[in-house]
Amino acid sequence: MTTIAVSELRANLMQVLEQIKQGAQIQITSRGKVVAQLVPANEAQEQAKTALKQLAKDAEIGNMIDPIDESWNAVSK
Repeated sequence: MTTIAVSELRANLMQVLEQIKQGAQIQITSRGKVVAQLVPANEAQEQAKTALKQLAKDAEIGNMIDPIDESWNAVSK
């Protein structure tokens, strides 16, 4: 993945956008630290869909309203 400083991005925005249209992924740095990432719009959408599908596999959805069948003792101070 390509890395570019904010100042360089400002100076070359149109060229950078063209690279992204062609499929490039670019990390933007400020003072040497990555602060953002630019990816093609379709790829970002696909990454979000993939993350949501994984979350759906791992998530447990239960009834949080009805009382549970277990009894337990609480310790109060």
